[in-house]
Amino acid sequence: MPPTKKAPSPRAHKPLAARTVPTREEIALRAYQIYLDRAGAPGNAFEDWTRAERELLGSPAKPRRKAAPKSQAA
Repeated sequence: MPPTKKAPSPRAHKPLAARTVPTREEIALRAYQIYLDRAGAPGNAFEDWTRAERELLGSPAKPRRKAAPKSQAA
């Protein structure tokens, strides 16, 4: 009798679509691309990093603040 092979477990590999959080490497690559888009001009590495995170997570460009209540004239 020939040896039988076991089928791989369906849990062994997660589909790529199931992953929602970008890796540090993906964020770093996107932040570097943002830096290159500025033609290497000096900028803020932290802002590049957070922008890359927002883009990869699909968040809005900038967090919105709540509108402050307008003061009424007396």
